[in-house]
Amino acid sequence: MAPRRYNYGLLKTNFEVLRQSDLFHDQGAGMDLFRIEVDEAAAYIRSKASFEPEIAVILGTGLGDATDAIGDKASISYADIPHFPVSTVQSHQGNLICGRWAKKPVLVMQGRFHLYEGYTPRLISFPIRVMAALGVRTLIVCSAAGGLNPLFHAGDLMLVNDHINLTGQNPLVGPNVDEWGPRFPDMAQPYDRGLRSVALDVAVSERIPLQQGVYAAVLGPSLETAAETRFLRAIGGDAVGMSMVMEIVTAIHAGLRALGIAVITNVNLPDHYMAASVEEIIATAELAAPKLRQLLDKTLERMD
Repeated sequence: MAPRRYNYGLLKTNFEVLRQSDLFHDQGAGMDLFRIEVDEAAAYIRSKASFEPEIAVILGTGLGDATDAIGDKASISYADIPHFPVSTVQSHQGNLICGRWAKKPVLVMQGRFHLYEGYTPRLISFPIRVMAALGVRTLIVCSAAGGLNPLFHAGDLMLVNDHINLTGQNPLVGPNVDEWGPRFPDMAQPYDRGLRSVALDVAVSERIPLQQGVYAAVLGPSLETAAETRFLRAIGGDAVGMSMVMEIVTAIHAGLRALGIAVITNVNLPDHYMAASVEEIIATAELAAPKLRQLLDKTLERMD
């Protein structure tokens, strides 16, 4: 019998997930360890960056090449950052870029983490906690999403003006760290109105078509059925995705301003439902990346 081969990288990732879970630590001790690990990760990144970032950007599926606009950049693999999760998703490059974008000091994540990968909400919040520890005050979150609004088209950009969290998860469950934020953060305006206004002005002046709408977050990884699509549209969703919300909730708790942009990779009408492959979704996101980069370039230029 051939010897069994183990994927030690995957085993390490699964252990890290378990290590942060309530099965491994009681809630209070787990949060104390989490705070130490945030500080250690921030210290490592600080040692590699030549300046303090003011703005952070998270790029999702098929959007990693938008970082071509960054100058004076240094790239750090997630695997090299102490305690940092590792992305397991196709097209998520797994690098943290420190540099200047539109003359602004930025921290950019090429790839993110999802609940469906097996990561806990707390682990998904880890990069945002590290960003806040580094001095970031504004977070821009970009992701691929499926269109629910029949007026949308594949390749559109959608400015997120609100979200619906249908994942059944929240990164703030457990002991609250008062130094990080309030026990019950207000979510009346999670996507900053001033930042949205800047992005809309840029879209008009640069003639970039920009939709607006509500992002419905689901757990995944299975794509939506026709009945689920009909339900999501009926409750007010304009696009559906499997990310963004854990990051936004954490950012609001930490006192960061947040802006969300979704790339519509496909549009499904429940009465004319068509299958969508992951390969097609990635390809559409990559085609829309130059348009997203242009929007981000000019929005960053105009941000205070």
